[in-house]
Amino acid sequence: MKIYVYGVYSDEVPYIKEWQDEHPEVTVETTTELLNEKSVQLAKGSDGVVVFQQKPYPDEALRQLALNGITKMSLRNVGVDNINHQLATELGFQITNVPVYSPAAIAEFSVTQALNLLRRTKEFYLKLAKGDYNWAPHIAKEMNKQVVGIVGTGNIGSTAAKIFAGFGAKVIAYSRHKNKELDGIVEYVSLEELYKRATIISLYLPHVPATDKMLNKETFSMMRDGVLLINTARGPLVDEEALIAALDSGKVGGAALDVMTGETKIFNQQIDEQSVDYNEFKNLVKRPNVLITPHIAFYTDQAIKNMVKMSLSANLDLITTGTSDKLVKF
Repeated sequence: MKIYVYGVYSDEVPYIKEWQDEHPEVTVETTTELLNEKSVQLAKGSDGVVVFQQKPYPDEALRQLALNGITKMSLRNVGVDNINHQLATELGFQITNVPVYSPAAIAEFSVTQALNLLRRTKEFYLKLAKGDYNWAPHIAKEMNKQVVGIVGTGNIGSTAAKIFAGFGAKVIAYSRHKNKELDGIVEYVSLEELYKRATIISLYLPHVPATDKMLNKETFSMMRDGVLLINTARGPLVDEEALIAALDSGKVGGAALDVMTGETKIFNQQIDEQSVDYNEFKNLVKRPNVLITPHIAFYTDQAIKNMVKMSLSANLDLITTGTSDKLVKF
């Protein structure tokens, strides 16, 4: 049996080797290239592929995989919104993801960024770089005095809720399904009430048609003046033009964005911030009360290990049994 792994980073290599040592019956070949119309031919002769990328998976690459007899595809991440679901189904693909690889990684990072906004760390770093070591006027706020609104209490949102509560914050939440583990920790409210009450809003939802630009001009207008926004979920949940207007007016007091709508133009590469073709990014990145990070909330050693080993095991399950407990149903 042979599995071909695309888009491999150096930090993944030790875990790929570790998995292969545990499964000597499987040959694993790798490339740093993403899956596209050209690199698809590298997988010829393989029984399955393991992939990970933020860019869309080209339709032609899927067609070529299928023509080469490869329809077992395992993602090393959660999101499947960059795959043509209809085409994949028509071509007979079986696709797995890693639905839970480290909720703590993303949850901890979202709380970290909320603390950074409260303590105004970027503003202080900018002052220090100019030799200004004065305290004032950048006085901070305390987490234990905040009302944190958690939007989505799945694995990650629930973990974040517990951490925020551990700091003494009042935690309210909106989710289609209530998590009984959060009884006594959070107060479930309507989404409109969450917008009105929260001093910090943190998003933990997938990007689907119902959540596209859920934070927009109308919903920002419902929020408290100076609300802080944390998005470690998906960029398109936020209307970035509306966010800029809300920051300009003071409705939003600060934002931490680990994901952006046009992130494939900028993230995980060397760029010139002000020459990139992405006006919203250029506006936001220069603001002292906006923290932009390149989709790194997940990026811990434990998460990478789980993503690699779980995806390879899921692919092996597809090849040997025709199914997997991580099979995605479109």
